[in-house]
Amino acid sequence: MRNRAALALAGIAALCAVATGCGIRDTSVPVDAGQAPSRVPCDLPAENVTTQAMEGIPVRIYLVCGSQLVSADRTVQIPQGAGTADRIRVAQLLLNELEEQPTAAEKAAGFTTDVRGSLTVQGPYKGDPKTALRLNRVPDDLPSGALAQVVCTYAESALVEAEDGAVVLGGPSGEPTRAYACTQELKSRPDSVPALGEPTPSPAPTPVP
Repeated sequence: MRNRAALALAGIAALCAVATGCGIRDTSVPVDAGQAPSRVPCDLPAENVTTQAMEGIPVRIYLVCGSQLVSADRTVQIPQGAGTADRIRVAQLLLNELEEQPTAAEKAAGFTTDVRGSLTVQGPYKGDPKTALRLNRVPDDLPSGALAQVVCTYAESALVEAEDGAVVLGGPSGEPTRAYACTQELKSRPDSVPALGEPTPSPAPTPVP
């Protein structure tokens, strides 16, 4: 009798194990897999761009995100008409945008800017290439990330009229100009800004009227 009872109990226990029933709750312990890996999206919502576009003329600038250059859309108030004066005004407006702190949406997406200080820009001096832009600081003296932002923002702006995808930059009077290209390598590694060709001779500090 005892053997039969033992066998019966063993059979019931086996059925309970298979069916996970018999009124006994599963006491599984949750496993802590740690925090989800952080991710910098470097992406902005489309509605943010649409809202800005209603407030002015859309332009594209380059900011730093995830140790790379990533484009961001902004809007600026650009006067109608064309000409050297308007081109320089646009170049200054783009510099101002680069110096501005990123918007709330841009900060949330991980964007920052390396452009600091009060940069100003003017047109070419006599003897400079006609598309040259002269900053109030020597370009190569800028932090590499800041120079990369300026180069790519200018080089890819139709309003600034970069030549063959390169922008010609110079510093204050007496400083030679150089051509800088916005390449994919530069966008991936903004710490190294490639200069193209040799510096142009230093002209007399006389802006083109």
